[in-house]
Amino acid sequence: MSRLTHLDEGGRARMVDVSAKVSTTRTAIAEGSLRCSHDTLALVRVGKTPKGAVVSTAELAGTMAAKRCADLIPLCHTLSLTKAEVTVDLDDDLPGFRVSAMTRTVGQTGVEMEALTAVTVACLTLYDMLKAVDRTMSIEAVRLTSKTGGASGDFQYGASI
Repeated sequence: MSRLTHLDEGGRARMVDVSAKVSTTRTAIAEGSLRCSHDTLALVRVGKTPKGAVVSTAELAGTMAAKRCADLIPLCHTLSLTKAEVTVDLDDDLPGFRVSAMTRTVGQTGVEMEALTAVTVACLTLYDMLKAVDRTMSIEAVRLTSKTGGASGDFQYGASI
């Protein structure tokens, strides 16, 4: 690996200058999960949770988080997203929720952090909305699953190098 791009010659953190990079369409997909009890999942399925519309609120929170990523991650560029889509699916086998996010932009830097932030905040929102009924929940396996566009090329989780 070459030198770290977010450090200057003196080792200080800095935002990378992307002004010389070519704008391309860039897409990132991330996923994660929130594990909970079967009883908690059943409450969500029948709409009997104390805080209401758990899934739609988490999806909206994840979308909002993708749009505010640069406010949360110090060296992240402010991006004009052309798409941010968050999906929360109930999974009896987990048991819990599978969360995925897809972000896209046309720009000079990637949208991986936006997708990862969207998944994480959606999971945190699920946790917040369900903590009154289940304190055993855990957020798990948040990861980038794919990205396209940019000079570094495409990435697919699990693909051989």
